[in-house]
Amino acid sequence: MDPRSAATSISQNNNLSTFKELQRYLNTQILGQPKLVESLLVALLAEGHLLIEGPPGLAKTRAIKALAHGLECDFQRVQFTPDMLPADLTGSDIYHPEDGSFRFQRGPLFHNLILADEINRAPAKVQSALLEAMAEHQISVGMTTYPLPRLFLVMATQNPIEHEGTYPLPEAQLDRFMLHALIDYPDRANTRLIMELSRREALDGQELPPPATPMTQETVFASRREALSLNLADSVTDYIAALVDATRRPQNYSRNLTEWLRWGASPRAAIAIERGARALAWLDGRDYVSPEDVQAIAPNALRHRLLLDYTAQARGIGAQECIQELLQKVPAP
Repeated sequence: MDPRSAATSISQNNNLSTFKELQRYLNTQILGQPKLVESLLVALLAEGHLLIEGPPGLAKTRAIKALAHGLECDFQRVQFTPDMLPADLTGSDIYHPEDGSFRFQRGPLFHNLILADEINRAPAKVQSALLEAMAEHQISVGMTTYPLPRLFLVMATQNPIEHEGTYPLPEAQLDRFMLHALIDYPDRANTRLIMELSRREALDGQELPPPATPMTQETVFASRREALSLNLADSVTDYIAALVDATRRPQNYSRNLTEWLRWGASPRAAIAIERGARALAWLDGRDYVSPEDVQAIAPNALRHRLLLDYTAQARGIGAQECIQELLQKVPAP
């Protein structure tokens, strides 16, 4: 074996072991939500943003805090409210009377991991400020543009139960999220474990103990490069393109999809599926992406990008049913 290839293989194994250790740590701190943990790691690996939807009290805040504990980075939680202003996110120029100058004071978006709690409570201007940060890794204040940290991940939450005082996210904003994950209540066994974990933390006086060795940001960036280098066969690439195409031209694939879909997925959907499938394959220790990886990531990558027709809504058809129809009608390689 070529010495450089051997060194690369050793490095990949080390990075994968570090990610597996982080995954084990997260699963000990976020009980009964393995899909949430997986979505966090996929978003981190694929350099995407994550929208989490679920009832209150399901460890959404704890999840992103635990991820921040497991990384060498900083974390900021932002509670979105209807009276919020863009400057509450981006920061603003502050006047200093002693010398008559203005100096920029950075807002919470200049951290590595951002929890945008109840994002759908923020008005349109605030959501547009967040959109620029998510899409371009920068913010603009006045005539000046400021770059954001290289490691920058937004995890936003929204509550599907309460709708009073909320502003539904526009399609352009939703499209900036790589994944839209749904989470549900833990089962009875995990509920008992959660109670015990809460009791132990209360006795110890310490919430979310950090792992023995937090992951460095350089490990994250190196792992991203490795995931992007995995083998992606032309047939799998065509499969991803076909899935997205079926949302835009459903008449070529399924009568049901033709009746259900009013608007299909953007090119970002194809990128999200590809990057997410690569992340799943890398986490599984493989050097290639399989059709099963594509099928596993497709629901979270497409759920928020499909606009349903009134006919589907009247029949109680949701995005999940559309995605199941897609996966059934579009032939896998």
